[in-house]
Amino acid sequence: MLSSKYILILVWCALLGCAALLIPQAYRYEKVNEKFVKRITPFFAAIASLPLIIWACNRGNIGDTFAYIDSFQEMPTEFSEISQYMNSVTKDYGFYFCSAIIKCLIGNREKVYFFIVAALQVYFLFRVYRKYSTSFLISFFLFIAGTDYISWMFNGIRQFTAATIIFSTLPWILRKKYVRTIIVVLLASLIHGSALIAIPFVFIVQGKAWNKKTLLFIAGVIAIVLFADRFTDILDTLLIDTQYEDSLTIIQDDGTNVFRVLVYSVPAMLSLIGLKYIRNVDSELVNICTNMSIAASGFFVISMFTSGILLGRIPVYFYLYNYILLPWEIENIFTKKSAKIIYIVMIGAYLVYYYYQIHYTWNLL
Repeated sequence: MLSSKYILILVWCALLGCAALLIPQAYRYEKVNEKFVKRITPFFAAIASLPLIIWACNRGNIGDTFAYIDSFQEMPTEFSEISQYMNSVTKDYGFYFCSAIIKCLIGNREKVYFFIVAALQVYFLFRVYRKYSTSFLISFFLFIAGTDYISWMFNGIRQFTAATIIFSTLPWILRKKYVRTIIVVLLASLIHGSALIAIPFVFIVQGKAWNKKTLLFIAGVIAIVLFADRFTDILDTLLIDTQYEDSLTIIQDDGTNVFRVLVYSVPAMLSLIGLKYIRNVDSELVNICTNMSIAASGFFVISMFTSGILLGRIPVYFYLYNYILLPWEIENIFTKKSAKIIYIVMIGAYLVYYYYQIHYTWNLL
């Protein structure tokens, strides 16, 4: 029964596509970046997301679900006991404090807890996709077929919560509202400490796609890859006496799978191929998403040569922008006829990747 859900979620994506074609009321025109554009309605986006949220609270024993359940059961059920509980927490205080408050409100019901967390993640994530993606349904499909819902909503929920909170600041990043954006990043770092990595990139991604700052970042990636052993030693030193010290015993893994790196690097590679189209449009949104995609690819490449377990999780702060960038690239770099073909190829390729991940990598199907 559990395995069938991994197929049903794809069927749901197909049904959403059909509904969007047959129901004109699924769309409305609204102003985005000073232009009126056609977008999926908030109601349709909420209906599209609901099965994913429901599944998140009935996920079974996937990833570190047991660890989160154990942690939730250890939390107090009375507000007066939260202070004593927090004294035992050693990292990510914001996450555990908020979780403790939730438990005091809902009692010892972990499914309701997972529902609330998933609903917040989905709200932060798909609110941005609905507004800024040229195709919300394609963005939704990419998130599903890219297996991100399994990797993050069913597994690393602390870090993904932090990542989606930061992702929700895209409107401020576009308007260069740096102070409020950094404040949110700092708050997100209380959910998961790794969120601090996003602060310099709030500035790095500004400007044109593939600008000098991003090229300098790429040069840094190449240097790290060439001197991977030395970089790992430096990383070991930096992690001592931090919340990641426990990860030092597992950092010497085989690195991120090259297949995964290639899949997540497609939007960045495509942006280089179609750079003249991106430069001609010169959209603030497309430029930022392109530079975020480059950052994601860079960190994935580093993790491929160092640690997939530790550094392979950092790109989540950047590759969420891929699902805005890729639909735009297909619709603007290629002709309408070619775009249809590319969409078919893209869907087929992602379905192959989806099957590879859940069957061969995770043995879930």
